[in-house]
Amino acid sequence: MSIAFSVLLALHLIGASLVFGIWVANLKKGIVVPGQFHAALLQLITGFAMYFWQMSQGMALNHMMIGIKMLLALIIAIAAFMGQKKYKAALAVGRPEDAKNIALAHTVGGLALVNILIAVFMNTHI
Repeated sequence: MSIAFSVLLALHLIGASLVFGIWVANLKKGIVVPGQFHAALLQLITGFAMYFWQMSQGMALNHMMIGIKMLLALIIAIAAFMGQKKYKAALAVGRPEDAKNIALAHTVGGLALVNILIAVFMNTHI
């Protein structure tokens, strides 16, 4: 059973690193690409799966922090969906420069960074 949880955790970390890494790679362009949306969905689904897995095992969880992380992940996924939709529409008409949306791009990347930092410090007692 722990192997399955480790696979979920690895996929969750891959999703988080893709959302953040693609944002850093496209920082100056200010675009949200479809890969960020797919990675945000991966992170959201694996996050819920890990939460329910731990609940079924009777583990003591910090529900408030997990709720905040899930809310941030949902906002990231929605913003990434809106951004990648604009990106696809701009490419469809042959004007990739119209895909630029700095607010959505930084919302997706910035909230991904905040979500990562919450995960890092959630178990640290400061």
